[in-house]
Formats: sequence, structure tokens, C-alpha cells
Amino acid sequence: MKPQTESQIQKDCVKWFREKYPTIEPLFFAVPNGGARNAWTAKIMKDEGVRKGVADLILLLPRSGYAFLCIEMKKPGGEQSESQIIFQRLVEKVKGKYVVCHSMEEFVKAIREYIG
Repeated sequence: MKPQTESQIQKDCVKWFREKYPTIEPLFFAVPNGGARNAWTAKIMKDEGVRKGVADLILLLPRSGYAFLCIEMKKPGGEQSESQIIFQRLVEKVKGKYVVCHSMEEFVKAIREYIG
């Protein structure tokens, strides 16, 4: 069986979240900061405020002393880039929680632990 891509894992995670938490689902969203683009589109997005390294998913829900949750999705074995590590440090500095998930199982565990 072919391993899932990061995109496939993220789609499954978002679908699960939307079904499991419909009342807070509007506070949960993806950030369009990855993927292949032509130079013109990349420039437009950068000018509009897209930033390198920002986490893939954000939940704007304060919990257990955290202001919000950022989730960086990775395929199994995937690692954060330097810009993602810098963003993680900034998130943690402002009392956000940041997690890296390599699978649906890790995502579900992180969400359940965060939301309670």
C-alpha cells in the first residue's frame, strides 16, 4: 500500500474535526502557505500576507493556559523546516500550543488532549 501524502493526511484530519466538533469548526482552519505555485501567484500571496513557516492548521480556541493551537502536518518521517521551527518558537513564546502530527492518529490524540 502506498503511504499517504501530507495533503491526504491533512484532508482526513480536517474532515474528522469538522464531523466531531461542528460547533467550534469555524475556529479551525488551514493556512495556504505550502504547495507549488508559479512565481506570480507566490508574489501575490506573499504581498497579501502569506508567511513562510506558518503551521498548516490553526484552532483559535483558548484551552488550559494556551491562547490557541497550531498544528504542523507532516507525512510519516517528515521533518520541520527551519522556518517552521522558528514559527513554532514564536507561537510558544506567545502562549500558543504547537504540535507536529505525522498521522491521523497523532492528530486525533493532539486535538483530544487540547480540547479535553
